[in-house]
Amino acid sequence: MTSSPPSRLRIAAIDFLNPAPLMWNFEHPPRMAQLALRYRIDRMTPSECAARLATGRADIGLIPIAALATTPGLRILPGCVIAAKGRIRSLLLVRRASRPLAALRTVAADSASLTTIAHARILFRHWGNPEVEFQLAAANLDAMLGRADAAILIGDPALLALEERAARFERTGVELVYHDLAEEWHSMTDLPFVSAVWSAAPGCPLDECIGDDFIHSRDQGLINIDALARDWSARIPLSEAAIRSYLSTNIHYILDEECIAGMKAFFRFAAEAGVLPEYHFCSDGLQTSR
Repeated sequence: MTSSPPSRLRIAAIDFLNPAPLMWNFEHPPRMAQLALRYRIDRMTPSECAARLATGRADIGLIPIAALATTPGLRILPGCVIAAKGRIRSLLLVRRASRPLAALRTVAADSASLTTIAHARILFRHWGNPEVEFQLAAANLDAMLGRADAAILIGDPALLALEERAARFERTGVELVYHDLAEEWHSMTDLPFVSAVWSAAPGCPLDECIGDDFIHSRDQGLINIDALARDWSARIPLSEAAIRSYLSTNIHYILDEECIAGMKAFFRFAAEAGVLPEYHFCSDGLQTSR
């Protein structure tokens, strides 16, 4: 048996539904075998992706954009993004209807994404409640609401919470309000909510071929949304129609000028609120038209 070359780049990928189109060529023929000779894929949460890059255990990662402000030297690969230009469905703040936003004192937050928590802190400042306390927690809505006034869910757990909304009310009798954080962000800024980008560690060698590999994979994934919906409906308890709608209408995958403006606004607001260190986002060299 022939072993893979030791020089493969280590890729930290997110183990959620929303990056599925970005991973198409890495998981499907005819490009899968060729790419496996160049890249080794490991799957994890968004925050774990950022930790891998920060500690040198990955060369390229799909990281929450907040990590750009806390890990010096990271470089954004051109072309690809996880973003939303309106409602996203997979980033939720859930609160009891009896507790308005201004009255919330504690929020149990899924620890999988630092960027979502940073966005939420900025939004709470906008809502006039900057002192709300965030507590990291596992993604279990019942347990989260048992310990805090509200909960933040991201990724697949958020999608499932929306699917189970009626059943949960029937079971508990507690009326909940589900805030879509991307929609709330867009209402505040009129800009996209940018969640994650492919980023390279400081020592990782980059060339045009690497960028093209990731862009081509994204393009093929967007062509094959129907196939992804069929595949993922067997992996998570969501219908093909719900998954198809989510991947094709809720998530935006092309790093365009509007997304860059959204990122710049995020870093500006985060610094003003003391949520993140000051970070001067530079888009020089990003190919945003592809």
